[in-house]
Amino acid sequence: MEIADAQKFLQENHRACIAVRQRDGWPQMTFVTPGIDSEGRVIITSRGTTYKIKHIRRDPRVSMLIFGEQYSGSKFVQIHGTAEIIEQPEAMGTLIYWYKQVRGEHKNWDEYRDTMKKEKRVIIRVNIEKVGPQQTRER
Repeated sequence: MEIADAQKFLQENHRACIAVRQRDGWPQMTFVTPGIDSEGRVIITSRGTTYKIKHIRRDPRVSMLIFGEQYSGSKFVQIHGTAEIIEQPEAMGTLIYWYKQVRGEHKNWDEYRDTMKKEKRVIIRVNIEKVGPQQTRER
């Protein structure tokens, strides 16, 4: 699998689990709803006060398992990359872009913007550096 294949998969599949590294090295995993930006980077929204944000600030390496509509029997893609946190007010345009991609049109964009500000929403943007699954030869 190539990075372009993972990017294409992310255009249609918005269910994932992200793994970030806690201070002690153990993973902290959370379900997320990823999208993909126009430059092929994964975008996720989060409240700026969550543990995953705290852990990413300390160690920006993340891994994600993105899967289709069904958990069992569904195609999946694994990605690894480096994350950056985009905060308010710079995050607002990407928050709107993310919403349109994964949810569609909002009934009240002013209300959405106010909610994003109140919740201190940020964007986690991940540059994809490695993907899988990779086919291996049986030995």
